[in-house]
Amino acid sequence: MTNANQIVGSHDLLFITLDTLRHDVAEDCLARGCLPNLSRVLPEGGWQRRHSSGSFTFSAHQAFFAGFLPTPEGPGPHPRLFAARFEGSETTTPDSFVYDAPTWIEGLRASGYRTVCIGGVGFFNEKTALARVLPDLFEESYWSPELGVTSNTSTEKQVALACRILDDAPSDQRVLLFVNVSAIHQPNCIFSCGATEDSPGTQAEALRYVDGCLPLLFDACRRRGPTFCIVCSDHGTAYGEGGYHGHSLAHPVVWTVPYAHFVLPPSSEGVR
Repeated sequence: MTNANQIVGSHDLLFITLDTLRHDVAEDCLARGCLPNLSRVLPEGGWQRRHSSGSFTFSAHQAFFAGFLPTPEGPGPHPRLFAARFEGSETTTPDSFVYDAPTWIEGLRASGYRTVCIGGVGFFNEKTALARVLPDLFEESYWSPELGVTSNTSTEKQVALACRILDDAPSDQRVLLFVNVSAIHQPNCIFSCGATEDSPGTQAEALRYVDGCLPLLFDACRRRGPTFCIVCSDHGTAYGEGGYHGHSLAHPVVWTVPYAHFVLPPSSEGVR
């Protein structure tokens, strides 16, 4: 168990949700060597197999931000990294960062962090009251159509924006950066030449595209100092298994997600 209290205050935090990524697709891509950049930073053993608390983007992220990150498989209780002060909680331990706020996003802001959201899918586009709920948890939030699900350059645009924000931030200002990667969400067939329908194969191609964009972001993090990273999916999606299609439903391919957390050490250049 990572002691989050040794992270908060001394590290930047990077939280990436690979929206709609299935665990089986993530595992297969890693095993086939299709994720060279993620494979260099994932812990030994690669992706953890975990269960999400939500079956679609809004519910899953509400749970994540409240401290209920994807839960490890197997009997619990499973200690949490972040936990709101709550009497009787069986998953809050001395290693948990405990805060007096509804979410750890707000808890970190109260601890001096600059909190930044780079949105992707529609629940982050701020066009409606519902689509402002999640971004409004952050001090700063960003979204544009080029970062959304219909753009086949979305992740590179998200990464470029993230790098600018990190490079411009004062070195003594700790940052929590959240990125909701939209590329893997439907329509992910836009990343496969000639494909007109989504499938596990087109989702894998979208994940390969995302992996190719991440080094610039990881390098920007390293330039600032140590960064604690959480990379996971919010939910999976069905492509006909058992007759099911899509998500917001109870099926193993929806609730089983890949998860990893790790520390990016500072670059040899040191902190700016």
